[in-house]
Amino acid sequence: MKKIINISDAPKPIAPYSQAILANGTLYISGQISIDPYTGNLNNDSIKTQTQQIMSNIKAILKETGMDFSNIVKCSIFLSSMEIYSEVNEVYGNYFPENPPAREAVAVTGLPKNVDVEISCIAVK
Repeated sequence: MKKIINISDAPKPIAPYSQAILANGTLYISGQISIDPYTGNLNNDSIKTQTQQIMSNIKAILKETGMDFSNIVKCSIFLSSMEIYSEVNEVYGNYFPENPPAREAVAVTGLPKNVDVEISCIAVK
């Protein structure tokens, strides 16, 4: 059984996908970009600002399902360039002070709305 997660405290999907799917105690969070859920605008002032907005969006989705960052077991980080890797890690690392999840970080040729960072996650209750 799966439950579709779509909340107002996270950005509305910009294509045919759900913000997240909860299935058998596992939460699959779709790739989040730096959209402010309340204005619908990109929050692109800096790489750190983008990453902070993404993590805030993920936090809202986790909270909706009674989870937090400690429930995340896997993240995928997509970057416009590996040159921004350390700035993303600086913000990202604040959310996982102990026992960080498994993850990969890869540079890609393009991301939705030409952002520099996109992060997806898997969390388990």
